[in-house]
Amino acid sequence: MPINQKCVVMVLLSVVVVIGVAAIAPPKQAHVQKFVNLKVLPKNISDSLLYQIMEKDFNVALGVKCDYCHASNKDSTDLDFPSDTKSEKLIARSMMRMEIGINVNYFKMKSAMIGDEALAVTCITCHNGKAFPDNYTSITTKK
Repeated sequence: MPINQKCVVMVLLSVVVVIGVAAIAPPKQAHVQKFVNLKVLPKNISDSLLYQIMEKDFNVALGVKCDYCHASNKDSTDLDFPSDTKSEKLIARSMMRMEIGINVNYFKMKSAMIGDEALAVTCITCHNGKAFPDNYTSITTKK
């Protein structure tokens, strides 16, 4: 093989090696976004886990959309997720604490967390896809 052909082969092999090394990127870690005003859920929760919890434990279990608990943003058409102005959000936090307490105290789960597949009692246990369970009686109802 003449020297020119050897040089071309070496350059081509070098290019292939460089491209191969560049193509092998380290595995991406789950994106962790800093969410504001989390009181029950972990402050370092991943965005995918938070969205999964919101979808499964609220949208499906209670049959509600995001705006049921989250206030409108006065400066845009988006929701103001950190805001605590809606009482439904405060009630949801209380209900999450109750759910964790039931699972810890009555089902002896040492580290119960909302969204955990192993929970014995979840939102859907009572709500069954409705904002208010069938046996719901308002504390404001007069007898």
